[in-house]
Amino acid sequence: MPSLYTTIEIYASRHKVWNTLFRKEAWMYWNTFLYDCDARRPFEQGREVWLSVRRTPGDEETEFQPLVTLIQPEICLRWVSSIPGFVNEHVFELQEIGRDRTQYTHRETFSGPLTRLILPFIRQDEHQGIRRMARELKRYVEDRG
Repeated sequence: MPSLYTTIEIYASRHKVWNTLFRKEAWMYWNTFLYDCDARRPFEQGREVWLSVRRTPGDEETEFQPLVTLIQPEICLRWVSSIPGFVNEHVFELQEIGRDRTQYTHRETFSGPLTRLILPFIRQDEHQGIRRMARELKRYVEDRG
């Protein structure tokens, strides 16, 4: 299965990184890739949330309603979104790598028969978006000391 990922080291505790990532209603303050469309729908395993994505600055937002498939506090958040023939899974992982040091990894995996048609059109912008989100998360968490 094709996938994209980025990893970045954040100089903050895993707890602090998790709280920033998990509070999607506060994404507007730091995240220019993913947006919360309904703060009344918090992340809950087995439930859908309503989000949108802007792959590059200035692009139109694309709304989607992924199903949250896994929540492991301070370790992992995973959701799956799909349209007929195309499935996209987002995985956010946090690993403690030292005192007040966290490795953040954001991975996307694509599957389904339409992947070969859709992925070439979004691959580069999607990858830039997940890298931008990682840098923004790092900057926001570290700046908040």
